[in-house]
Amino acid sequence: MPKLIQLYIRNVALGFGIAAVFVGLLLWFNVMNLWGLVSTSDVGLLAIGILWFMNGIVFAGVQFAWAVMSLARDDDAGPRRGTPVVSHFEPIRVKAAAPRPQDRRKQPRD
Repeated sequence: MPKLIQLYIRNVALGFGIAAVFVGLLLWFNVMNLWGLVSTSDVGLLAIGILWFMNGIVFAGVQFAWAVMSLARDDDAGPRRGTPVVSHFEPIRVKAAAPRPQDRRKQPRD
C-alpha cells in the first residue's frame, strides 16, 4: 500500500479516536445536559453515533491536514520562493496629465 494511503488511514483513525474521546467528555461532563437528553431518549444511541461521526469527520480532516503540512521541508534548506526577480528597485518619473474638464451644461430635457 502506498505510504500516502497509510498516512491517510492512520490519521483518519486517529481523528475518529479523538472524536470518540471528545464525545465521551461531552457526555461525562454533561455539557448542556447532553447526558440527560441522550439517556432519556429512545434514539439516544443514534444521536451519540451521529455526534461521534460528524465530529470524527472534522477531527480526521484536521488531523490529516496537520500531518500533511508537517511533511514540509526544513527551514535550514534556504528560501523556498526561489531567486528574486528584481535585485534592486529604482524609481522612474511618470508624467500624469490632468483630466479634461467635462462640459457640464444642462441639456434640455424632452
